Amino acid sequence: MKNVRLIGLDVHAQTISVAVAEPSGGKVRSLGMIVNRMESVRKLIRKLGSPGQLRACYEAGPTGYALYGQWVQRGVKCEGIAPTLMPMKPGDRVKTDRRDAERLARSDRAGDLTAVWVPDPAHEALRDLVHARGASPPPGSRSRESNPSHSWPRPAPHRHPPCGPLPVRRPRLDDPRRYPVRSRRPV
Repeated sequence: MKNVRLIGLDVHAQTISVAVAEPSGGKVRSLGMIVNRMESVRKLIRKLGSPGQLRACYEAGPTGYALYGQWVQRGVKCEGIAPTLMPMKPGDRVKTDRRDAERLARSDRAGDLTAVWVPDPAHEALRDLVHARGASPPPGSRSRESNPSHSWPRPAPHRHPPCGPLPVRRPRLDDPRRYPVRSRRPV
């Protein structure tokens, strides 16, 4: 665990910003941006060293789940980090992809990050099933038109008189008969 290179990843749908913190300390360096594709991630892992000597972290979100699977499949330890629990300086409001990746690597080296649980494919499939069941109508329910208890004759809709004072009606300004044009002759 002593010679592990720490990698900070700022993940988006199209790109990934990469920063590396060396185990010996020193400055965190940015490696730039790569395309968010499987072959680009494979090349990056090969470039950084053996998978047993790497540890990656990214801000947890929907774009990082696939990346998490790619890193774990290659044998690299990877963690999703809770974005709301990341330490941030009070005046540091400028957010760029490069700075986010460097901050992740730096905070991971300091041990200041809180990892979240990343669902595996089996849990994702179960979650999708639960969402699909929740979106479908309950069994045995039918539409109002096909239900015999709601057949004709239907009762007339209730009409309630308006409550409160009636609105003030303004005269129409587009009617020329109501507002005759006055001549501009001096009197």
